[in-house]
Amino acid sequence: MKHIFAETVETDLQKTSPRPTAGELRDLYRRDGEAARRTATRHGLWIAIIIYVLFWAADIVLTPDVAIYTVATRLTVGGLALAVIEAQVRFGVGITWLNRTCAVALVMGYAAWVLPTLQTAYTESLSYYMIFGAIFMMGANLFFSFRFSLSVATSGAVLAIFLASLPAFWPSDNYAFAFATFYVSCFIFTSYVNWKLNEERYNVFLNALEAKTQQREANERGEALLRMSNTDYLTGLENRRAVDQRLRYYWNEWQGNGRGFAAILVDVDFFKKYNDGYGHQEGDRCLVDVATTIKQAIEPYGGSIGRYGGEEFIVLAQIDSREEVAALAEGIRFTVEQLRVHHKERRDGTSVVTVSVGAAFTRDQAGAKLEKIIHEADRALYSAKASGRNCVRLFDPNDPNNSDETENIAALLKIAVDQGLVSLVYQPIEDMVSGRRDAVEALMRLKTLDGVAVPPSLFIPIAERTGLITDLGRWVIRTVCLDLLAENHVEVASVNVSPIQLKMPGFAASVAAILYETGVSGSRLALEITEGLEMEMHSDVLRCISDLKTLGIQIWLDDFGTGFAGLSWLRLIEFDIVKIDRSFLHDGSAPRGRAMLQDIVDLVRNRGPKILVEGVETEGQLALVRELRIDYAQGYHVGHPAPVQDFRKTAKAARPRHRKAS
Repeated sequence: MKHIFAETVETDLQKTSPRPTAGELRDLYRRDGEAARRTATRHGLWIAIIIYVLFWAADIVLTPDVAIYTVATRLTVGGLALAVIEAQVRFGVGITWLNRTCAVALVMGYAAWVLPTLQTAYTESLSYYMIFGAIFMMGANLFFSFRFSLSVATSGAVLAIFLASLPAFWPSDNYAFAFATFYVSCFIFTSYVNWKLNEERYNVFLNALEAKTQQREANERGEALLRMSNTDYLTGLENRRAVDQRLRYYWNEWQGNGRGFAAILVDVDFFKKYNDGYGHQEGDRCLVDVATTIKQAIEPYGGSIGRYGGEEFIVLAQIDSREEVAALAEGIRFTVEQLRVHHKERRDGTSVVTVSVGAAFTRDQAGAKLEKIIHEADRALYSAKASGRNCVRLFDPNDPNNSDETENIAALLKIAVDQGLVSLVYQPIEDMVSGRRDAVEALMRLKTLDGVAVPPSLFIPIAERTGLITDLGRWVIRTVCLDLLAENHVEVASVNVSPIQLKMPGFAASVAAILYETGVSGSRLALEITEGLEMEMHSDVLRCISDLKTLGIQIWLDDFGTGFAGLSWLRLIEFDIVKIDRSFLHDGSAPRGRAMLQDIVDLVRNRGPKILVEGVETEGQLALVRELRIDYAQGYHVGHPAPVQDFRKTAKAARPRHRKAS
C-alpha cells in the first residue's frame, strides 16, 4: 500500500514545467522588468531633454540670427515632452506608450529645431551644424531601448526630415551627396545595431527565463526530496530523522526559553498478530488509519506526530503540565479505540485495534539530557503494556521502578561476564543446496540479577555508548570458539561486531590471539557488519577489515537494504556473504515486493558474494527462497535460537579436530 505522499513525491520528482509558446514568450518579454524599463526610459528622456536644451549655446554661436527662435523651440518641445511623460508615469502608463512618447519627442525635437534653423543667413555654419542631426538618429536606435520597428520608424523620420530640408541650404552637389550618404549610412548602421541589441536582449531574456525555470524545477525537486527524506513512506508522517530534528528543536527551546514539552510514545497493541491474521496490506491500511486519527486528535494541542518504528508512533507537543499531558495521551488512546477497526486475532477480550500510550514531559533542567525524556516515555510505554495494554501511563520519577535505566544496565554490563549474567544462544543457518545446517549465528542475551531478561535492543546500544562492548565482544568471540568451533560442532559461526570494535586499534590482533588460543581456523569464524551502522568507512576501518580477511575470517554484510550505505560497502569490501533484511522477504508475497527482492538478489549476485535471507518464518517464504536460488536461509522456520547444548554432538559423531590456526 502506498500513501498519497509517495505518489505526490514521485510526481514532484518527475514534473517539468510546461514551456510557453513563441507568442507567449514575446508577451513575457514585453512584461519582463517593465517597472525597471519604465524608470530607465523616464530618466533617459530627462537626460536627452537636458542635453537637447543645452545645445542653445551652439545655436547662439553658429546661427545667432535665429537663435532666439531655436532656443524657445528647444525649451517648448523639451518642457512639453517632460510634462507628458511625467503625467504618463503618474498614471501608470505602460512602457509601450512611454517609448512612443520618447520617439515622438525625438522627431518633434529635431523637426522643431530644423524649421527655424533653415531661416538663418549663416548657411555655411548651417551646413556644418546639420551634422548634429545624426545625434537624434543615434538616440532613437542606441540611446533608448526601443523595439526595432519603433526605432526604425523614428530614425527614418529623422532621415526623411533631413533629406527634405537639404534643398533649402544646398551648398554644393558634393556636400549634398556626402551628407546624404552619411545620414543614410548612419541610419542603416544604427538600425542594424538596434536590431542586434534587441535580438541579444531577447536571447538574454530567454536564457534567464530558462535558467529560472530550471532553478525552480530543481528547487521543487529538492523540496520533494527533502520531504521524502523527512517523511515516512507509508503513513506520510514525519520519519525518525525528522522527529529527532524536531525533538532537538523543542529541547533547545526548553533549555533557552524555558518552554517545556511532552514526548508521547504510542504503540499499536498486538499489531504483529493483526498483520499475520489480516495480511500486510490490511496491516499497512491499519497503520495509516491510526496515524491519521492520532494526527487529528493532537491538532488542538499544536502537536506533531511521527512514525518512530514499525507500529510505534511518537507525539511531541509543547505542553508541560501533567494534566495537559495526561489529557492528550488519553485523547489519543480513546480516539484510536473509537475507530472500531476489527482485530479478532487478539486474545485479550478486546476485538478492536487499540494502542498503549506512554508519556513523559520536561521537569528539572539540572543535569537533563536530550535522550532522557525518550527513555522516560519508553519506560512509561513499557508500563502501559505490562498493565494490560489499551491504557495510558505517565512517567513518574518518584516510582521506584522508574530508576535511571541506562545507569542500571551499564552497571549490570560491567559485572555481566563475571557474574554469568550474559550468555549466548545460536540460530541455525540452512544451506539451500545441501539442506545442511552447519552454520549458526551467535546472539547475545543478558539478564538482571533477579533473572529478568533485558532485550538486546536495549543493552547493546548502552554497551556501545559506554565502551563496554569491547570486552563483551572479545568474550563473545572466545565463547563461540570454545562452545562450538573448537570441538567441531558446527562448521561456521557468525558474530555481530560493533563499529566501536572495528575502530579500536588492535582488534584484528585480539581476534587472531583468540583463534590461536582456541585452535580454531579463521575461515570458520564470520563477523557480521550491519549496514545501518552510522560509521564512516575511513582507512582505519578498512585496514581492520583487511587484516581480518588476511586471517581467513569471513566478513558478512548484515541487514542489507535497510540503510543508505550498502552499495558503498559492497564497492569497498569483498564480502563473503550478504544477508538481505527480513523485510524484503516478508514483502515478497506481493508482486511489487517480489520484484524488489529479485532485484536485490540479482544486484548482490552480480557483485559476487553469496546470499543469505533472514526472517524465513513460513514454508511459503522458504519456497520463495528456493525459487530465487538464494544460497542460505535463516529464521524461525529454519530454527529458533537455542542454547549451545542443542548444537553439541557426541564424541562419536564429532568430526576430526581442525588444525590449530597459525
